[in-house]
Amino acid sequence: MAGYKKNMAQYENLEGWEKLSLGMQLDKWAIRYGNRIAVTDSEEEITYSELNQKAIGTGQYFMEKGIQKGDKVLVQLPNRISFVVVLFALAKIGAVPIMMLPAHRETELEGIIALAKPSAYIVAERYLGFYYVEMAMAMQKKFPCIQNVFVDGTQRGAWYEAETERQGVFPEVDSYSTAVLLLSGGTTGVPKLIPRTHTDYMYNARMSAKRCQLDESSVYLAALPVAHNFPLCCPGLLGTFDIGGKVVLAPTTSPDDILTAITEEKVTITALVPAMVTVCMEMLEYDEDYDISSLKILQVGGAMLEDSLADKIIEEWPCTLMQVFGTAEGLLSFTSPDDDVTVIARCQGTPVSPADEVKIVDENDEEVPTGVFGELLSRGPYTIDGYYMAEETNRTSFTEDGFYRTGDKAMWTGKGHLRMGGRIKEQINRAGEKIMPAEIEAYLCKHSDIKEAAVVGVPDETLGNRICAFILTEKGNALDVQAVHQFLKEIGVASYKLPDQVEIIEKWPLTSVGKVDKKVLVQMAQEKRGDYRDGIQ
Repeated sequence: MAGYKKNMAQYENLEGWEKLSLGMQLDKWAIRYGNRIAVTDSEEEITYSELNQKAIGTGQYFMEKGIQKGDKVLVQLPNRISFVVVLFALAKIGAVPIMMLPAHRETELEGIIALAKPSAYIVAERYLGFYYVEMAMAMQKKFPCIQNVFVDGTQRGAWYEAETERQGVFPEVDSYSTAVLLLSGGTTGVPKLIPRTHTDYMYNARMSAKRCQLDESSVYLAALPVAHNFPLCCPGLLGTFDIGGKVVLAPTTSPDDILTAITEEKVTITALVPAMVTVCMEMLEYDEDYDISSLKILQVGGAMLEDSLADKIIEEWPCTLMQVFGTAEGLLSFTSPDDDVTVIARCQGTPVSPADEVKIVDENDEEVPTGVFGELLSRGPYTIDGYYMAEETNRTSFTEDGFYRTGDKAMWTGKGHLRMGGRIKEQINRAGEKIMPAEIEAYLCKHSDIKEAAVVGVPDETLGNRICAFILTEKGNALDVQAVHQFLKEIGVASYKLPDQVEIIEKWPLTSVGKVDKKVLVQMAQEKRGDYRDGIQ
């Protein structure tokens, strides 16, 4: 990228574009929605007015302790109300939270601290059996930039009830300044930092809420870690607050916590990744105590949704499936509740903003025809024009004219909808042939005994990469590589796309946000190896 800088002024006439900081947005919501319940977690619930007052007190406390406008602050809190308070407290100061996930440990922390040099670290005392304070103190000792560690536990009361001489007085915050630093979902190395401004991030949430047709009666369940872009802003927490709805924070991503929250809180919309949908469906099969009849929309994204699972959701769940393609870097594309069921079952919809610019290109950056897969590029009002302090990465991740290279394979359907085809970097080069895992996964899921499939490329001395298919079968039915080959040949799959190795798996290894962890699958395939060579064509 050769110095391209997005001109925010060109978007100022867009519906939903508002030059207010997130802290000022909360002030507005507190006046507008007052005593309505804003958010509830497993321990308490608070109104919009109470949330604003807690954010003001906490912001004053942090300023008195040294956090200043422009400071970077590591935030590593689970799904609880204190996360929401801290988010808005920092927004009022004009400090920038770095959105760590509860699952992150020293490796991720060290790389991010070295890059961003945060002045403070706000951390849970304990969560799911892990004691974070010891890790936080070790980071503070290793990195002198961390002047303060704030522990969400015994200190929390002092945050909320801060009494200072400057009560309610905060610095003026430019709405085009960075509001949050999100973490990229990259599969290698330390995550990249994604700077989102107050205005673009709120526009992101607002347009998502409009597509989801949210209103004051909406109850949104944040089932994924709320520091993640999907439950935070797509429409997530911010989009729900904007229309005066209620946010429910699930304490963990377990299916029991998710289904219990839907049942007890009468949730109307939630967002899950495909692997989480599967385990929830399994639990619903044998436990009749859950009631998900309140659900109006189930958003599914974060990873490819297999056609067979989409069909099953549409058939079995009492709500509208909304397929979601999104990047923390910006572009969001959803199906609509008003779309025909055939569109919802097979597409990821259309961009949420009329100002989104999307191109699908070949290896030479030439646009491909409708119906042909290529790489998805995007530019627009809420898509970033560069990662934080990553000049070398920016040169390869953005075009000269500012289009972000998503790294995702996509095509336009004849009716103008996006259909995704998986990550380009996951493409398997087997003996010179290029194979997309998502394509093979879709074929495998056509088999009556296969519930889910994940395909990975595994380093191989002879082939360069061999194809390994991991499959979850119905009721534990056994399938070997020969049976899989026979089925794929019967449905007309080319021989070079047949898996060299087939492994039955009982449970998917998952990432911190519930996606199938393909790095772990590659390691498992290397360890198993087996007699895969029997299947080489």
